[in-house]
Amino acid sequence: MLNKKGSILGATLLIAGTCIGGGMLALPVATGVSGFIPSLFMLLVGWAFMTTTALLLAEANLWMEEGAHIITLASRLLGPFGKIIAWILYLFIGYASLVAYAAGGGELFASGVERFFGIAVSETLAIVLFVIVFGTIIYLGNVIVGRVNTFLVFGLIAAYLLLIGTGAPHIRWEYLRRSNWGNTLIAVPMLLTVFSFQTIVPSLTIYLKQDGRALRLSIILGTTLTLLVYVIWQALVLGTVMLDGDQGLAAALAMGKPATEFLGVSVGSAWIGALADFFAFFALVTSFLGIALGLFDFLADGLKIKEKGAGQVALGLLVAVPTLFFALTMERVFLNALDTTGGIGDAILNGLFPALMVWVGRYRKEILSDFQVPGGKPLLVFVMCYAFFVFVIELLGRFGLIISLGGGA
Repeated sequence: MLNKKGSILGATLLIAGTCIGGGMLALPVATGVSGFIPSLFMLLVGWAFMTTTALLLAEANLWMEEGAHIITLASRLLGPFGKIIAWILYLFIGYASLVAYAAGGGELFASGVERFFGIAVSETLAIVLFVIVFGTIIYLGNVIVGRVNTFLVFGLIAAYLLLIGTGAPHIRWEYLRRSNWGNTLIAVPMLLTVFSFQTIVPSLTIYLKQDGRALRLSIILGTTLTLLVYVIWQALVLGTVMLDGDQGLAAALAMGKPATEFLGVSVGSAWIGALADFFAFFALVTSFLGIALGLFDFLADGLKIKEKGAGQVALGLLVAVPTLFFALTMERVFLNALDTTGGIGDAILNGLFPALMVWVGRYRKEILSDFQVPGGKPLLVFVMCYAFFVFVIELLGRFGLIISLGGGA
């Protein structure tokens, strides 16, 4: 691994790249039945909550030595039970997300090769190539990942701006005005997923060499950039794609398809459809890199494997092989995986756990540090309660107990 200190720009874009991924494709589908204004409100709540929990996790992480990951934090601050839960949830979030991104990325790669080169590539081969190519980048180390990700994020931004510029004239204001607040609870778990990057905070701490100020600034800038990108993206998709019909958002939700699937059809432009696929591919790759990097460092810490030589090879295989297996054997993983990781994984591991860790560190172990998130005990209690609320919403949704509470307006 390279040991040079990374930049705030690199860390900010790594955060944004991790967030601006599969959630970009899934969020408009999940919130389409609610409408633009309700989804905007939910975005603000999700942004505030996940930014806060990331800062709390960074505070706890900076109490530890360089290289400490979630397992070390959970073991020292929450005991053996917390360590076991952290193991289970982190692996669940990491692999479920990677499987979703690999499946989506492979599908886009196969369709892109056929569209531009007229060569039919099976989705199986495309998924294998996706995981091998981008998994190899993780093997090269944190700084290399940061550099490659920065390049990819600039490509993502370019595709995004072109897509917004060409799609904006097709926005229909009557689509943006429709709202159904009774359907907002359905999308609450997804709102954690779209701002989920906490799994890479320990890796960012390593990347920035324990620099608390740089870490805090990167987190705030990264999530705020993500929020702005999502707001504009929501306006474009919800303002152009119809809600009902075979090519509408409701159909995409039922089939587990990403938002870009029907964007080109809605605006009547094959070129915009191709551009949407480029954007979707960049989005999935940047998210894949961020999550894979976090899982790589997590396994190194939890299994006490050194990130060099044979250890690097072993860690790379531990990340790639399960991802490939599940991506190739499971169907319709995209929306289901992202939604479930938000409601269960993110609510507990990335929401509840950071608040619990900081509570134990500050008020039981009385750890003092220069880096401290303001708000005291009231903030920590609120974070824990909201995390539990999202967890309950996910469970109720899984059992079919959350239904629409009102009609559209």
